[in-house]
Amino acid sequence: MTTPLTLTESAATRVGLIAKKQGKPAVLRLSVEGGGCSGFQYKFDLDDGPETDDVVSETAGVKLVVDPVSLELVAGSTVDFVESLGGAAFRVENPNAAAGCGCGSSFGI
Repeated sequence: MTTPLTLTESAATRVGLIAKKQGKPAVLRLSVEGGGCSGFQYKFDLDDGPETDDVVSETAGVKLVVDPVSLELVAGSTVDFVESLGGAAFRVENPNAAAGCGCGSSFGI
């Protein structure tokens, strides 16, 4: 079975650094909430570990976890960490998004 989500090396490295600073496990939770400028917005949090029904993807020892409801909206996505002149942020390349916005943190289906 192919993993429905991908965490890039860059994102895994960044999550690992943040988790180490906060003394938490290197587990990044991606969830989707209503809101944002395009209808849905991505939410990132460090988590203690996956729940029983979560989908888990692992890169370089760092886990990306997503609940089943959010997974319907982000299946096939890649989570990356990008640094640019505008700042540094986690970005989701979501093949399901029909619309997005300039901030990169919200999308529409």
